[in-house]
Amino acid sequence: MTNVEKPSTPSEVQTETGPLSQDAAALIGTGHEGTVADQFRGYAQRVKGGEMGSLPALAGLVVLGILFTSLDSTFFTKPNIANLLTQTAALMMLSMALTFVILIAEIDLSAGVTGGSAVAIWVLLVNQHSWNWVLALLVALLCAATLGLFIGVFVAKVGVPSFVVTLGLFLGLQGFMLVLLGGSGAYRVQTQAVSDIMNKSMAVWAGWAMLAVIVVGSLLTGLYDRRRRQAAGVATRPIALLWLRVAAWIVAGGFIVSLLSQDRSTGVFPIEGVPIVVPIALGILWIGQTVLDRTRFGLHVFAVGGNPEAARRAGINVARVRIVCFMTCSSLAVLSGLFTASQVGIVQATLGRDIVLSGVGAAVIGGVSLFGGRGRLSQAAVGALLISMITNGLGLLGLSAGTKFVVTGAVLLLAVAVDSISRKGRASSGRA
Repeated sequence: MTNVEKPSTPSEVQTETGPLSQDAAALIGTGHEGTVADQFRGYAQRVKGGEMGSLPALAGLVVLGILFTSLDSTFFTKPNIANLLTQTAALMMLSMALTFVILIAEIDLSAGVTGGSAVAIWVLLVNQHSWNWVLALLVALLCAATLGLFIGVFVAKVGVPSFVVTLGLFLGLQGFMLVLLGGSGAYRVQTQAVSDIMNKSMAVWAGWAMLAVIVVGSLLTGLYDRRRRQAAGVATRPIALLWLRVAAWIVAGGFIVSLLSQDRSTGVFPIEGVPIVVPIALGILWIGQTVLDRTRFGLHVFAVGGNPEAARRAGINVARVRIVCFMTCSSLAVLSGLFTASQVGIVQATLGRDIVLSGVGAAVIGGVSLFGGRGRLSQAAVGALLISMITNGLGLLGLSAGTKFVVTGAVLLLAVAVDSISRKGRASSGRA
């Protein structure tokens, strides 16, 4: 590996996840990878400095999982685990959509109804005009992307705050859906392929094949990143960490797939296999995460979110980045609306109206910073799972919808407080 010049201070050394401890920095400054212990000490330092990422949300998942399992024996059962995964899908997709906007320190209050409006157009084209459902979905995505373009131009070119623009669309699109579908109108989802997304499971062998693809993909991606960084003379993490990550996928993924591969039906016909929506959601998560982590556009997104003026002086087209982020958000919101329509079986004028705030909450709870420049799509997915777990667990306990909102709101406030405190900690240590 090509040697790199040793920096004047250990804190200047960066790995794939941030600065290392003093001992590890000294080793890597001479071209050494350091040890696994160095990496964990570096991670502990970053957490102490305020860079907690999705750690609080992951801790919340563990604590709530244990709590709900102890309070209701049906929580950690095969049917409920499958139900929890499908419940999470729509919120997870919307939270990932909103992450693209939150990363540039903006907001999109209209994302939910944008997705709902696009799905309403889709169902009318399919049901009333007999369009092919795939072609109709492409038209719906195009309509949503156009709305995202509209928002982006107003924000980036005209200078109107995103809160104002998207609030206006949030109200206007609800009226559009009432006109389009009628005040009490509802259209049944007649496309079997779409209905199956949230209500059917893959074959058992397909679930294991999905896990194999994830494990191999994780391994190959890790090896590719190491080779690329070594070729550039940049420090890499010990390869033992890669093997630990792959092992974690095998153990955790194998447990989930094994659990869902068993018959969870209470009737005559067996129900087994991973829900169809799971590989779809994971595939979109992988694509989006790859775009943010490994492309020039992703680098520009974080630069604009961190300091737009510095990004502009570095030659980044800040307006274009903002416009593309809003277009991406609106397009992914369509899939969230489609998942919801698939689950409930109908499309009505209220589709997407109530989910947007939960989407923002999921992203923030998962570790995406409201101040922009920090966060990952996987963190938004973790936050969505946490909110869905709260809703699912409290529902099993027979608590009211009001209690669910109170608990979710309290968790959101806690997450925002943690984000603010973490930001102050990074600023005081000179790492903001």
